[in-house]
Amino acid sequence: MNFIKTDIEDVIIIEPIVYGDNRGYFVETFREDKLEEFLGYKIDFCQDNESKSSYGVLRGLHYQLPPFAQTKLVRVIKGKVLDVAVDIRKDSPTFGKYVAVELSQENKRQLLVPRGFAHGFVVLSDKAIFTYKVDNYYSFENERGIAFDDKDLNIDWQIDFNKLNLSSKDTKQPFFKDAKDLFEYGINYYA
Repeated sequence: MNFIKTDIEDVIIIEPIVYGDNRGYFVETFREDKLEEFLGYKIDFCQDNESKSSYGVLRGLHYQLPPFAQTKLVRVIKGKVLDVAVDIRKDSPTFGKYVAVELSQENKRQLLVPRGFAHGFVVLSDKAIFTYKVDNYYSFENERGIAFDDKDLNIDWQIDFNKLNLSSKDTKQPFFKDAKDLFEYGINYYA
C-alpha cells in the first residue's frame, strides 16, 4: 500500500498493491495499522457507506460540523469519478484550495479526506459505485455544504455543467465566502 501526499496537508492518496493473474485479482483496500503508521495518529472508522450514480451526478460539496465532523476514506468499486476535497480550515495556508483526484475501478486509488474539508464527487463514467468509510455518524442537523460551482473555488469538474445531475439540496448551497460554519486551522478535531 502506497501513501501519496497531495498539495494539501493531510489529504492523502492511497494506492493499494494489486495482485492479479489470469483468474482475477486480490487487493487489500484498508489496513488500519499502515494508515496509522503513515499518519501518526489513529482514525476509528465506524460506518461504511455506498452510493450508485449515473454519468453527470455530482454530490457535494458536503461536510459536517463538530462534534459530528467526519474523516472519509473514499474509493470507487465500479466506474470512474472525479473526487474533490476543499480545505475549509480558516487561516490554513491552503484555505479555499482543493485537491481533485480521479478514482476508478481501474486505478483502485482511494482518497483520505480529513475533518476540516468539504467533499464532493462527480461521475465521469456511465455508472459508478462509490464507497467510503467515515469515522463519525451522520448528523442531519450538523450537515453543511458549499456551492459546487463557486467562482472563488473555481473547481474544474471535468464535465460540461449542462450535463450535471444535482439534488435540489446541492443546487441551494451557499457560496464559499458566505459559508458561516467553517473549521479553525490548528485545532485537533480528533480529540
